[in-house]
Amino acid sequence: MKTVLVNVVTPDGPVYDADVEMVSVKAQSGELGILPGHIPMVAPLEIGVVRLKQGSSTGLVAVSGGFIEVRPDKVTILAQAAETGASIDVARAEAAKKRAEERLNQKTDEIDFKRAELALQRAINRLNVTK
Repeated sequence: MKTVLVNVVTPDGPVYDADVEMVSVKAQSGELGILPGHIPMVAPLEIGVVRLKQGSSTGLVAVSGGFIEVRPDKVTILAQAAETGASIDVARAEAAKKRAEERLNQKTDEIDFKRAELALQRAINRLNVTK
């Protein structure tokens, strides 16, 4: 079966690099499914899970926004932060989720609600990848 090379890169370095049969991401315009030979495109990404189908298995990578660049033979995901399920510290993600929920429940003007909401989304996304 045909494959496409996928690179997931953050400012800290590469996170994922392998040939896969299909890539699925959550772009700002909606879900995208990319197969080998896809037309070239660039799209901004939402906080979400990148699904990487390879044979009968599907790898998951949690990304916190960024961009996807698609070429017929290569897909590059430039993410602000990205983690594979195996590298996620579940206890740390649970603690981050709890902190964000506590901030959202506070009713003071000192809390940046948008920032707390994004932190909660990132924590939930990381926990979803580990399940």
